[in-house]
Amino acid sequence: MLTKIYPDAPDYRQLSLLVDELRDGAVFIYPTSSGYAYCCDALHQRAIEEICRLKQIDPKKKALSIACASLSQVSEYCKMNDRAFKFIKDHEVNYTFILPASGALPKIFKQRKEVGVRLAQHPIGKLLAEHLGNPLITSSLPLENDEEPEYCTNPELIDERFGHGVRTILDAGDIPLAPSTIVDCTEEPFEVLRYGHGRLEDEEPLLKKD
Repeated sequence: MLTKIYPDAPDYRQLSLLVDELRDGAVFIYPTSSGYAYCCDALHQRAIEEICRLKQIDPKKKALSIACASLSQVSEYCKMNDRAFKFIKDHEVNYTFILPASGALPKIFKQRKEVGVRLAQHPIGKLLAEHLGNPLITSSLPLENDEEPEYCTNPELIDERFGHGVRTILDAGDIPLAPSTIVDCTEEPFEVLRYGHGRLEDEEPLLKKD
């Protein structure tokens, strides 16, 4: 099912209903700055387990990522020193940061010492995390190698391919794929694990040199 949503003029009554559904354990597909992805309340254990089932992953072996509305929300659920804070503040767009997890996340995270963190850049994800009051689990849609990328970018095709497994798809129009740059901030110097659309300067003093 598609739920039309307007990033530039959000309906706050609709937003409140969506947040209530997340609190009740709903799994959505929602728009991000990198394309569409699964999401749920990061504090709802059963909803997280449902995303793992949909993606056929073992959370003990595969890291899960959270999307936060702000750096202050990041600091509630992850550990970061001043240098990590500054690096993240300077590199918000199209980045995933690996950080040590705090004890505030559900027990499904207890087997892992770190968690992937994104600062929500798409207005809808940011509003959901703000009004929910805690992060969202965010997880990319599992395309097969021979499937067209539009199954992650076009809401109608996403509904055709993945709609049966979720409460709804938040339709904000087509969003191009833009994989994030992943930076491990658990140790210094920080290390780039994957280069994506996040922009890095030629001189990044906190990064490990190749």
